Amino acid sequence: MRIRLDIAYDGTHFRGWAKQPGLRTVQGVLEAALARIVGSDVQLVVAGRTDAGVHASGQVAHVDLDEAQWARVRTRHGQAASDPAGSLARRIRGVLGTYPDVTVSRTTLTPEGFDARFSAVWRRYRYRLADVASGYDPMRRHDTTTLRIDLDVEAMDAAAQTLIGLHDFAAYCKPREEATTIRTLLDYRWRRDAEGVLIAEVKADAFCHSMVRALVGACAAVGEGKLAVDDVARLRDELERTSAFKVLPARGLTLTEVGYPDDALLAARAEQTRARRDRDGSMAGTDAVDDE
Repeated sequence: MRIRLDIAYDGTHFRGWAKQPGLRTVQGVLEAALARIVGSDVQLVVAGRTDAGVHASGQVAHVDLDEAQWARVRTRHGQAASDPAGSLARRIRGVLGTYPDVTVSRTTLTPEGFDARFSAVWRRYRYRLADVASGYDPMRRHDTTTLRIDLDVEAMDAAAQTLIGLHDFAAYCKPREEATTIRTLLDYRWRRDAEGVLIAEVKADAFCHSMVRALVGACAAVGEGKLAVDDVARLRDELERTSAFKVLPARGLTLTEVGYPDDALLAARAEQTRARRDRDGSMAGTDAVDDE
């Protein structure tokens, strides 16, 4: 039985999503909570692995339960659950406690062919950046990066637009062995919100390691006047990591949404993504930001 989990977390005190021996991770905490409920170990498959300090409001994962585990979900205290899949989220939240830094907002039975990782067609991230004009809000210190400079948001937005499309983003990714850096950046824009904080919205079919934080760092350098608007595309096309800008901290980054095709296309999408990975040995289309 495959269950989809919709997940949110404050990444401040996690060492990223992926389970690591001796370290507190989102995957580790959630799998431990699920194991208490279903009576044995489980393994979560996630849409996009986030690195230490990165947050999520729209993360998606799935878990496969065997017959015995599903029986533990279907019944509780000898009573049959009316909506066992839906009630699982409430039970997980009960295990996690009153004020956890990770929660499961919803659990549902998945349509046939659904794979949280391989069926995804895009991921969306938001980056919050405060400058001198917006000021510092201590209540948002965990999800906002602060730079003590003035930033030109119009120039940053113009630079972001030059990066959209299918490109090799090697200059904006930490290299990983046998992993392609070719991605389709579907949308990238900057604005100021009602409080004056600079907000980046970044959407792509997938992201390679450190890509989002590098993209926002490059545009911040444009906003500060250290780079010209056209420099960010020029640096991209040079295909080499550069010291022309700083990769910004993880604290400002949040995974906000993962997009999936219609139910009838889920299996085909997953098969297509796996085939592409098998063919070129790459991670293309399979992982959101491992960043961060």
